[in-house]
Amino acid sequence: MSDQKATITDWVKPGDKSGEFKRQQSVFRNFISKDPNSEFPAEKDRYHLYVSYACPWAHRTLIVRKLKGLEDIIGFTSVHWHMAEKGWRFATSDEKLPGENSTPDPLHPDFTHLRDLYFSVNPDYEGRFTVPTLWDKKKNTIVSNESAEIIRMFYTEFDDLIDTKYKDVVLFPESLQSQIEETNEWTYNDVNNGVYKSGFATTQQAYENNVVTLFKSLDRAEADLAKSAGPYYFGDKITEADVRLYTTIIRFDPVYVQHFKCNIRDIRSGYPNLHKWVRNLYWNVPAFGETTEFEHIKGHYTKSHKQINPFGITPVGPVPDILKLEEEVNAVRK
Repeated sequence: MSDQKATITDWVKPGDKSGEFKRQQSVFRNFISKDPNSEFPAEKDRYHLYVSYACPWAHRTLIVRKLKGLEDIIGFTSVHWHMAEKGWRFATSDEKLPGENSTPDPLHPDFTHLRDLYFSVNPDYEGRFTVPTLWDKKKNTIVSNESAEIIRMFYTEFDDLIDTKYKDVVLFPESLQSQIEETNEWTYNDVNNGVYKSGFATTQQAYENNVVTLFKSLDRAEADLAKSAGPYYFGDKITEADVRLYTTIIRFDPVYVQHFKCNIRDIRSGYPNLHKWVRNLYWNVPAFGETTEFEHIKGHYTKSHKQINPFGITPVGPVPDILKLEEEVNAVRK
């Protein structure tokens, strides 16, 4: 057993001979409720969402916030894409980053890093400082830092405050819940987390085990989309399955292929159904395309992970980051 102390940028603990990346569990797991007498009742302008455009887990919450029409109900701030030893930092007032609300913290002008929020709630906090972080402005505390639970709060708990057209957006329909949960299980373990388990592996065996599993699950997603009766994962309506898969697939060619060594195939030449599906969401559904910021995505991964890319070189390609709807790479043109 190693006596080396792990730092926030150690993705595999020093001395862990397995070489396996193990994701830490979220610590804050409270829930906003429609019930006005609950500890965290749904109210307009009470909650603030801290995200990173680079992070796929945070990206989920931005997509759902927009799909559910919560822009005037819940504000948000994106941190700077660079993450160093102190974790995510806020952009400074003189930095001009792409993406809405990539600014200093509007609620706490003296806070320079996301960690300041966590320490303001618990000075002895020892976990990771993760995005998304959902903040309660009335109680000055963190409601949740678990993306899977934050998006489900957004599905229903604010429905009394939004227009009917947004109430009618049902991302977790009762008739599909068991199928969505089953899909979530392998999507999370093998795809969303699978790219990280491949990229952060510190042994050849850990890498190969995880990258092979990743591509088997991409094959499975490709087959599911080939059978779908509509443009989305489960037919003609967007569901949670689309939201959760999109944030990994949109990052796959620009980052995961080279940076995380997920290069058995790429999406644009190896997965025609996934490629069509992800482009449709990006170009035709504003909640997906308008919350995708490739400069944040590419800058974060390639310049924050010094163990993988010590010189912080950001590859120029692929060009473009995402192809147009009807455009194909030469390898698959008919």
